[in-house]
Amino acid sequence: MGSRSTHLLAWDEEYRHVRWGGPRPISAVEGSISPASRVLDAGCGNGRYLLPLSRKYGVVGTDVSLNALLEARSYLDRSDRCAELIVSTVTNLPFSDHSFDAVLCYGVLQHLFESERILAVKEFKRLLKPSGILFIEVFGTEDMRFGGQEVESNTFMRKGGIIYHYFTEKELSSLLGGFAQVDLKNIITEKTFRGERHTRHHIKGTATL
Repeated sequence: MGSRSTHLLAWDEEYRHVRWGGPRPISAVEGSISPASRVLDAGCGNGRYLLPLSRKYGVVGTDVSLNALLEARSYLDRSDRCAELIVSTVTNLPFSDHSFDAVLCYGVLQHLFESERILAVKEFKRLLKPSGILFIEVFGTEDMRFGGQEVESNTFMRKGGIIYHYFTEKELSSLLGGFAQVDLKNIITEKTFRGERHTRHHIKGTATL
């Protein structure tokens, strides 16, 4: 399997050809925290959540891929928005304890090994202020993409070295067990691909200290 950091390095190559998908909705965040909040977009990629967050909050974006952050900066500049951008893994974030009112981590934990997922959640807890909120979204086990070369339980390596882990709600709840309150929801949708219907499965919610 090689070095366990290889899957992280693979993201820089991935973002050489990943196209901007447009800003994504942040309604869950807007309904939960005040405009004065400081928000960390952990694993911000090319900025699909970072851009709308920057319109309402003081936001910092981190990602393992410099190419992703360069694209994010470009989109921010075009929209005349600003955000601090830092190259970093989510397992070792370069911020002081209790630095953020909220952490957004959408579509990131699913690309980590189990030991890294545990470290990442510990980091989020460390960085959040008392009563701070973690906004989280991951792939679920009913997703159409489940399967491949299994390297850990429900974790598969794909072409290019990127890994995909698929969660159950019970597993994600356990991972977030150190939070005072965890609210999760399974989101099942259907997608037609080449004339066939397939299931998309995400687990999304919040964890509050």
